Amino acid sequence: MLKKRDHHDCHALYELMTHPEVFPFVRHKANSYEEFVFITKQTMEAEECGELISRTILDEWGAPIGTINLFDIENNAGFLGTWLGKPYHGKGYNSPAKEAFFDELFYELGIETVFMRIRKVNIRSLKAAEKLPYAIVANETRKSVYDQLNANEDVYHLFEIPKDLYTLHRMRTGAPDSDATTLLEA
Repeated sequence: MLKKRDHHDCHALYELMTHPEVFPFVRHKANSYEEFVFITKQTMEAEECGELISRTILDEWGAPIGTINLFDIENNAGFLGTWLGKPYHGKGYNSPAKEAFFDELFYELGIETVFMRIRKVNIRSLKAAEKLPYAIVANETRKSVYDQLNANEDVYHLFEIPKDLYTLHRMRTGAPDSDATTLLEA
């Protein structure tokens, strides 16, 4: 479902990213294939430096269909950025991709908090965030972060996914976390 970013997926991802219903919501926009390859290389280098975490989302046949990223990592927290190609909207890929990514972030990479900044006009993403049982609206509880995001203009809602709430969700749904798996394997 997820794999580390590599150059081999650039052509397929670029084609999906440029769709007019996807492009406005992509954080690192590229106006040409060559620019997308360059941005992908920069992304891979930034991950090596610990600045971000980026994965390619795959369909059940292993074809790239989007990306999921944790940007602006600081103090074991970062901002989520996800996009799926238009043909994959509403097909059930979003939640499993997020859960696989959160499992890696929280249980393998030491992340404690994931923030989601979602444009108030991005109804599709807002509805998706509201469906996540482990995401909480943080406009008031993380007021300083919210105010910083909206310093120039009231554009974003802020959601927070704390590791403990996500872990509680995984325990309730019976999904194994890495600690339990490790104990069983030992």
